[in-house]
Amino acid sequence: MKLSFYCLCLCLAAWGTSCASNVEAPKAQPDAATAAQTPEPSPQPTPKPAIPDLRAELLDGRNKTTESPLGKFDFKNFSYPLPRGWQNPDGSDITLVNGRRQPVVVDVGAEPTDEQRMVAKAERRIGMTYVTTKFLDVNNDGVDEALVILKIETAGSAIPQVVYVYSWKDEKPDLIWTFRTGDRADGGLKDLRVENGLFVIELYGQDRFVLGETETGKIGDDIEQLCCPTHFSRSSYKWNGTSFLMQGKRLTFSVADPNSPPIENMADIVNAKAKANAKK
Repeated sequence: MKLSFYCLCLCLAAWGTSCASNVEAPKAQPDAATAAQTPEPSPQPTPKPAIPDLRAELLDGRNKTTESPLGKFDFKNFSYPLPRGWQNPDGSDITLVNGRRQPVVVDVGAEPTDEQRMVAKAERRIGMTYVTTKFLDVNNDGVDEALVILKIETAGSAIPQVVYVYSWKDEKPDLIWTFRTGDRADGGLKDLRVENGLFVIELYGQDRFVLGETETGKIGDDIEQLCCPTHFSRSSYKWNGTSFLMQGKRLTFSVADPNSPPIENMADIVNAKAKANAKK
């Protein structure tokens, strides 16, 4: 009897040891000091979008050569008439040397006299830098013209440009049209090309087009950063023997989705709404 009881006790002890070995020991918890030393993940700054190259289409490889004698002419060392609004005080042309002419600005200090202002204005000179030349048959005569693009140097931050359109006449370039464009998103030059016999001009901004020698002003709600336009405009022109006349509708496209349907004659729509609201 005692032997049986002794065996039973041994069995119970063995069973208890087996159960204890199968129970997971509680994990040690870090104390408050250790937890406080663990660094929190720092927020990562949102990367800034890259500033777009607004001259990419002007500087690409299209329309860089021609059979016309204009293709061999040195437009980097040449004289150009200045456009309306950018003329020198004495009305002189600007002459590039190796593709550049530095602006002349006279520093008159913080409190100039009237005489100093007059002298500074008289001595001021616009600068220019050669950008590129494209060769296109813009007047449908079967021979390429040269489209010389220059950047106006103002000694400030603005980057307006001027386009000079030359044909070849009497063994030299003959200027048939010149027009200026705005500053980057504010009517800056995007592209020049020929489509279906028409001279196509694209400018950045909403419903911007060339009228005579200058680009049109912005419409009222066309407000955006100069570096990063959200829209561009396309207009087409035809040579009538003496000047280029606009053909068809003015089209405004989204930069983000240029394949979406454009807005036609956007300024007319905006002006009509403004007049309707004014009558209310």
